[in-house]
Amino acid sequence: MKVGVVLNPIAGGGWLKRHWPEVSASLRKHFGDFELRETQATGDAERLALVLAASGFDLVIAAGGDGTASEVADGLLQAFAESGWTAELGLLPCGAGIDFARGLGLSGEVDLTLKRIAGATARKVDAGRISYVDDHGALASRHFINIASLGLSGATDRAVNADKRKGKVSAKALFYWRTVWEFMRYRFQDVVITVDDGVPIEARVALVAVANGRFFGAGMMIAPDAELDDGQFDIVILRASGKLKLIWDIRLLYGGRHRNHPAITILRGRKVVVEPLGGVQKNDALVDIDGESPGRIPATFEILPGALTLRY
Repeated sequence: MKVGVVLNPIAGGGWLKRHWPEVSASLRKHFGDFELRETQATGDAERLALVLAASGFDLVIAAGGDGTASEVADGLLQAFAESGWTAELGLLPCGAGIDFARGLGLSGEVDLTLKRIAGATARKVDAGRISYVDDHGALASRHFINIASLGLSGATDRAVNADKRKGKVSAKALFYWRTVWEFMRYRFQDVVITVDDGVPIEARVALVAVANGRFFGAGMMIAPDAELDDGQFDIVILRASGKLKLIWDIRLLYGGRHRNHPAITILRGRKVVVEPLGGVQKNDALVDIDGESPGRIPATFEILPGALTLRY
């Protein structure tokens, strides 16, 4: 098996980079020779994964957090769409957000994780594609593997990624307190949500999550019934309500105990369109794509059944 590793050297406060001699030894033990590529900026993991797939690599391991895993998956999916090159995705999770790996039950211990990947049978899973408006006002699109959302999550992403404590304190604590802080400042937004060919839903929302996986926000089980291979999204709508009550109820998300909350609606579908209602500038909610926030709505989310080959 021809193995490539895409490493984010700053993930987890640089933990993987600092411990690279041990990580490298474990990789060689389980896979033999491998090729290492390091990212230097946002978007590098996508490009590097595409090149590795195009070069005939059988397995590409994303070493980093959710952002790194998402970019690597995006590169592999692009390679397949453009030229039919297929490479499997493996995950060596480390970072502020490892929610996709959490949903797979992956251990945070390097050698156990690599041993599991080496002995695993590859599995076809769904992926998502989102089209949105980037921060420069241009139309953009990319794939995602876990959860794409809009509203409070986009604002929280930007706050967490800009926080100097990222990688130095507990990811769960950082995401929780940043979520609460951003929520206190957040202005609910009016949107129109259309799922498949259903009747459009007008709602004032705090959050809309379009979920392939179950977890986001460093451990919030936002979509407790989501499955990676069922060909559908779980769509979780958190409607505007009293802020103090909602802040208290955020704790329910960690255990997936929010299904019957009066402010929450959960739907299922293959395509979701979310548009601002009324004034576009007033209601152009920020999007979140696997822990990054590169733009805003209007946005279209589409499921790609069985598009990604995952080894875990």
